[in-house]
Amino acid sequence: MTAKLRLADRTNDIFPILGFVAALASFAMPLNSWMVAVILMGAVVAAVHHAEVIAHRVGEPFGTLILALAVTVIEVGLILTLMQAEPEKAQTLARDTVFAAVMVILNLLMGLCLLSGAIRHHEQRFQRTGIGAALATLTVLTVVTLVLPNFTSSVPGPFYSETQLGFVAAVSLILYGTFTLVQTVRHRDYFLPEADADVDGDGEPDTHAAPPTMQRTAISGALLLASLFAVVLLAKNLSPVMGALLADWGAPPAVLGVLIAALILAPEGLAAVRAAKADRLQTSLNLALGSALATIGLTIPAVAILSIVTDLPISLGLDAKSTVLLFLSLIVSVQTLANGRTTVLQGVIHLMLFAIYLFTTFVP
Repeated sequence: MTAKLRLADRTNDIFPILGFVAALASFAMPLNSWMVAVILMGAVVAAVHHAEVIAHRVGEPFGTLILALAVTVIEVGLILTLMQAEPEKAQTLARDTVFAAVMVILNLLMGLCLLSGAIRHHEQRFQRTGIGAALATLTVLTVVTLVLPNFTSSVPGPFYSETQLGFVAAVSLILYGTFTLVQTVRHRDYFLPEADADVDGDGEPDTHAAPPTMQRTAISGALLLASLFAVVLLAKNLSPVMGALLADWGAPPAVLGVLIAALILAPEGLAAVRAAKADRLQTSLNLALGSALATIGLTIPAVAILSIVTDLPISLGLDAKSTVLLFLSLIVSVQTLANGRTTVLQGVIHLMLFAIYLFTTFVP
């Protein structure tokens, strides 16, 4: 096991450097698409790993916040890069990616966390106050950014006017900033586990690994920056290939958003599932909902600024089918997390919701 962990650590140290070198080389020569794809995926996984190292050093709830921010920076970089690379397809990319991320988090990720944790521990508990605040903030953000554009009249939906887009971007930043302040400063106890987990059942709180040294944390910080740089630049090289591949499959355009969301959220999703299996559901939910909030609270303002500066219109309003699925996911999430405890049933419900979303994406 130790040898495997060492190999994984070395791999996570190598991919940021490979990605950085490949990103610089892409300015001078064309790169093989499959090689770029492998390095890109490795850089994403490495970025989240090094964010986890930093998060372990600073502790909860700052740790989950750092993870969420790292993932969102990658997502924003990918979206902005692809929007500039293919302006003709840029109108719906941000909407499709943000919506896909919300559905992946609320249904696939949350479902896996609840199911895996309940199978192992029968019933799990968490703090309702903090999770309820996160859900309330997420509900407002999703409706204002993804539903309201269909019903405004300054310009025909599903678009916002520049003034409306700027206002919604400001509202998103204020809501996310206020939530972050509450989570990390004013009411951070609402987001902490009520007690240390007893995973092995010996009646004693389990001890966690010692936090990394300052030297290791500094190295992870540098490698995290290298990974983020690599992801953004390599995505631009991969964009035409991804578009051609989806066209060959006959997949609808929204599938690109699903692929981006799945790629970005996969490493963090694994961390959330591991936490749930270790009976740390509070940490899992902090990760999941924090990522969803950061996805909207930071991505929409970034895309709005790009749209206003470059005069590139973006379509934010969802179609009727997606709106129904979004409301259904939000309502079920509120019901699932209403009483502070979860079982296998809630996990299966959320997974089936994701299956419905995925099926209707490929078969609209």
